[in-house]
Amino acid sequence: MPNHKIRLAVFCSGTGSNFKYLHTAIAERPLDAKIVLCISNRSQCGAMEYARENGIAAVHISEKQFASYDEFVASMLDALHEHDIEAIMLAGYMRKVPDAVVAAYPDRMLNIHPALLPKFGGEGMYGIHVHTAVLAAGETESGATVHMVNEEYDKGRIVLQECVPVLSGDTPETLAERVLACEHRLYPAALEKLLDEMKTAEIR
Repeated sequence: MPNHKIRLAVFCSGTGSNFKYLHTAIAERPLDAKIVLCISNRSQCGAMEYARENGIAAVHISEKQFASYDEFVASMLDALHEHDIEAIMLAGYMRKVPDAVVAAYPDRMLNIHPALLPKFGGEGMYGIHVHTAVLAAGETESGATVHMVNEEYDKGRIVLQECVPVLSGDTPETLAERVLACEHRLYPAALEKLLDEMKTAEIR
């Protein structure tokens, strides 16, 4: 379809740093995509505030709101369908995406992880915990990985990776800052790659 912009949802739990960079990069590159929905497990967070300020639908969906897990999953799928979402970007989403949602978006859901997967991935490996583990292991480099989301934590196909050095005297906080700058470069590039893959699949 000529000039069709892929409709994206971002899933966030915190400040939405990668969300903000993605949103800016889409406009600046420009990319054939549009972020139309932000879903968060927290009703008040930086990502939701940013979405509202920029005319992006902000929807709070948490398991705590529902009597059953099935209702929670159904509500998430309903929100995605209501906004005609075609691909999903996880940007600091601190919950496991339900398997039914993953199944609804095969090879169309990306996550960014602050380490060089398959190292330092899996349940509990998020945020500052990752950088603490990297330093404790005596690694000489770290970085960021963008991967497809599947039913297992951080196990999906790797789309892009970029390395950053671990410097003498690094703390988890200084390493985190350097890796975050890497994430901001990497995620828009990975989105561009996903859009190309989706376009190729349509042509076929």
